[in-house]
Amino acid sequence: MAGTIPREFIDEVLAYTDIVELIDSRVPLKRSGGNYMACCPFHGEKTPSFSVSQPKQFYHCFGCGASGDAIRFLMEYEHQSFVEAIEELAQMAGLQVPKVAYTNEAKKQAPEQFELLDQVSNYYQHQLNHHPKSQQVRDYVKQRGLSSEVIKTFGLGFSPPGWDNVLNVIGAGDQKKIQALFDTGMLIKRDEDGNNNSSSVSSRSPWYDRFRERLMFPIRDRRGRTIAFGGRILGDGKPKYLNSPETRLFHKGQELYGLFELKQALRKIERILVVEGYMDVVSLAQFGVNYSVATLGTATTSDHLQKLFRLCDDVYFCFDGDRAGREAAWRAMGNALPAIKPGKQAHFMFLPDGEDPDTLIRQKGKAGFETEMDQAMTFSEFFFDNLMQQVNMESLDGRSKLIDLSKPYLEKIQEGTFQTLMVARLSELAEIEQNSLYSLLGIKSNVAARISSSVPKEKSFHSKAGYSSPSQVPFSHKPEGPSPVKKAISYVLQHPYLAEKAGDPGRFASLELADMGVFMQLLDLLQNDPNLNTARILANWENTEQYEFLKRLALEQLLIKDEQAINCEFNEILQLFTRQYQQQRITQLQRKERQQGLNKLEKSEYLQLLQASKTK
Repeated sequence: MAGTIPREFIDEVLAYTDIVELIDSRVPLKRSGGNYMACCPFHGEKTPSFSVSQPKQFYHCFGCGASGDAIRFLMEYEHQSFVEAIEELAQMAGLQVPKVAYTNEAKKQAPEQFELLDQVSNYYQHQLNHHPKSQQVRDYVKQRGLSSEVIKTFGLGFSPPGWDNVLNVIGAGDQKKIQALFDTGMLIKRDEDGNNNSSSVSSRSPWYDRFRERLMFPIRDRRGRTIAFGGRILGDGKPKYLNSPETRLFHKGQELYGLFELKQALRKIERILVVEGYMDVVSLAQFGVNYSVATLGTATTSDHLQKLFRLCDDVYFCFDGDRAGREAAWRAMGNALPAIKPGKQAHFMFLPDGEDPDTLIRQKGKAGFETEMDQAMTFSEFFFDNLMQQVNMESLDGRSKLIDLSKPYLEKIQEGTFQTLMVARLSELAEIEQNSLYSLLGIKSNVAARISSSVPKEKSFHSKAGYSSPSQVPFSHKPEGPSPVKKAISYVLQHPYLAEKAGDPGRFASLELADMGVFMQLLDLLQNDPNLNTARILANWENTEQYEFLKRLALEQLLIKDEQAINCEFNEILQLFTRQYQQQRITQLQRKERQQGLNKLEKSEYLQLLQASKTK
């Protein structure tokens, strides 16, 4: 999202939302003890393991691990974006999303433009069935075997012959509407298009229609609003496909044709197929493959991939098997690298010569087409196969070049299991020891990263060390049992009132304990807003490295249930931190005394600390 929604407003929306009511309206819940239970909507199960906590305003599935707040539920269950989820919850609460949220998001501006484009789409759909010169288009659609239901689903239409149909019918002489049609790419100005002397365009108006005599494909945004069009000419004219230009509403690098229709058709999206043309998407849907989308005259971008991976774990790219198709696949692969996160996979499907998705599914049917998909190359297969074709793998020089060619791509992959396995595969192919390969690639091995992260580092409270947000607070969490800091974080997440008892978190600012920075950030947050529940607390770390860590602690089963006992242990942990700080400070002052001596204030502090340590 280009703009941002204020954190304060997100907290307000969550405060007005009852997650039990929200989820129960979609997934019927039954009370079980202090929580509500249901069969998980995110994976198939017969015994309920999906738990919703009203006090925490949080859900968690003990089967598949799905968890989150009301915003996350809408994003996962309804396949909504973050902004869409906020907007729906705000509407339910009777709140108005602040305009600052749309500062740099053009689609939120000029709602009359959406309405105009929907009118244009309806006009084109009407012309397909009623214009006397639409017969050729109707014959073409019939020849492609498209049913009336699919035509209606995708809103296919016909832009009639003539230079001023949209101008006169939709613009209707209203200069404001005409300007809006121009701004959305539906009209062209003669003087800007080199047509000042064109006798084909009426001299009475400087405007004329962009689309004429084409089969029209409306392009819709995530809400189903028309934002642009693609038009296919059926004769010998050029270009064969014509798209709307970039506008305030339409950015080719961010939108995907058919994505709205896909989300409408499927509640659970297991995979998405990326193809190259509008008609491929429509034809595949006609044969039951209703999970395909198409890029809009541009290569697949990182924005496209992030949007698709939010919806499912497996994305398939379908390309021609010729050189141009493989080059396009390689570009898509490069853009996919930063978007591939744990659990996400990209696959590459190459079509036989002379085939496209439409012809292939007509030959093989849905089952046969999906069998071809199942045989698609994995990301790693395509990656190394492509690079190995450029080198002589029988020579040392060739294997060395393979490493050099791989380096700029592998370093873009998010650190984790996938990157480790890719490096391991390169190690096999290049016949080089894996640890040596890490240094050649300039990538820190995960083993080294884990060792590094387990070493306690000095943690400073964000307001005293320049941290401006939770995502900037350094932290490290080890796989072994809970440390006192982790216990303290878990207690505060599940019993936020404890933060008030902790006093000034700044006194722990220089304590050298892993995760202390996060603990102080948590205390500061709650001391400034003591009414936050667990879900609203975690929302402050959404999309940060610490989110999963904190979420696990928020869901951890506490061994102590009694509130008085929890208070007692929390106080003991705080006292432990105080003693550790005192000992740490004594050691620092002793070191300084040996090296350069102490000033008067430091000597006084040293004596006080020694006295305090003896009384503990």
